[in-house]
Amino acid sequence: MAKLLQILQLGNPILRQTTQPIYHIHDDRVQVLIDNLMTTLIKSNGVGIAAPQVSESYRMLIVASRPNPRYPNAPEMKPTVMINPHIVDHSDDMVNDWEGCLSVPGIRGLVPRYQQIEIEYTTRDGRIDRQVLTDFVARIFQHEFDHLNGLVFLDRLEGVQDIITEQEYLTRIVPATVEQHKIK
Repeated sequence: MAKLLQILQLGNPILRQTTQPIYHIHDDRVQVLIDNLMTTLIKSNGVGIAAPQVSESYRMLIVASRPNPRYPNAPEMKPTVMINPHIVDHSDDMVNDWEGCLSVPGIRGLVPRYQQIEIEYTTRDGRIDRQVLTDFVARIFQHEFDHLNGLVFLDRLEGVQDIITEQEYLTRIVPATVEQHKIK
């Protein structure tokens, strides 16, 4: 049975390490890590998680966009496990939007990311898959992919003025975003 893992917090040196590729995808330890990562992601109201956030310095992440208390406007998608992922191509267009992180609780930052990316990764059953991701889902992937390279979203900020608290985000930014979508 999958278990909830402890999420490392900013300052833990594992979060600043470059992760190692996974060569034996069908190994029981890898499959158990996938299940535990999924449980941890769901229980913590995340929309994505990377293995280094739970003390495992491997190139694995999960993208699982869905509305939840931390991201009430997130689009719905099936959780996708990505092993040894990489970005194949990206748009020239960059978009600034607010991000938070399970490893940096209580803070949000306005982060520039590519609006569209093409990615390739190995699935949990060993198949190579390629997808084009856009907008919020592309943002999630880029955020989690940064974790595989020892980066957190704060490293991508253009300045400290682009930081707000989680409470300010949920009470001021989210309602304003909902209103913008109603106007269109």
